Amino acid sequence: MKNESQSAVPVLVVDDDEELCAMVGEYLTMRGFTVECVGDGARGLERAQQGQYSLLVLDVMLPSLDGFEVLRRLRGGSTPSARVPVVMLTAHGDEVDRIVGLELGADDYLPKPFNARELVARIQAILRRVELEQGGVRPEATAVATAPKPVLLQAGDVEMDTGARTLRRAGEPLELTAMEFDLLAALMNRVGQVVPREELAQGVLGRKLLAFDRSLDMHISKLRRKLGPGANGGERIKTVRAVGYIFVSHE
Repeated sequence: MKNESQSAVPVLVVDDDEELCAMVGEYLTMRGFTVECVGDGARGLERAQQGQYSLLVLDVMLPSLDGFEVLRRLRGGSTPSARVPVVMLTAHGDEVDRIVGLELGADDYLPKPFNARELVARIQAILRRVELEQGGVRPEATAVATAPKPVLLQAGDVEMDTGARTLRRAGEPLELTAMEFDLLAALMNRVGQVVPREELAQGVLGRKLLAFDRSLDMHISKLRRKLGPGANGGERIKTVRAVGYIFVSHE
């Protein structure tokens, strides 16, 4: 049965596995998406830059240009396509590919082989988050969408404006991806308190964490590197093992 709410959502799948493309295309089409499949990295980049896609499913191993280079060039552009959400398809068990993909700006990853239903769930979670960022209203609001006022958040030398979606550290602007911003907002809304991993996953990633799923940890790791150490040299975001994360204010 088609999901009417997704009936106009165009998705570009870039993968040279024809059978996989056919399977994914059929599965997504049955659920109301419109799908275009491309089997070449260079052609995929061209289509992504020229088309009006709501999401890109991108394999790592591609002819002509690999998925990392496609993502690097896409994110380095100045057109609206530079901000299109991307789900990377990585080799099963290859953690390096996942880390590199997230560092280059992928929104999520899925290791091969994967269940088509899981891919759809990841896509829908990302699109829900994008809708919220663009001012859409949904009943399943995220932790960021329901963040308490005021809109201006401050912890030590870190200042965040959740309305304008800007961040400053020691007075200097700091660039974050949309997911990094939402994660930090969720943590800064509860400075000094532990925010459970599952709550962050549901509120920001829009899904439950699977076994051995390290996507949340990788996004947190990127945030730590961008924020740098606190005033006393300590970590701004601390891990509470098996529980979650806590943002520490370094006054």
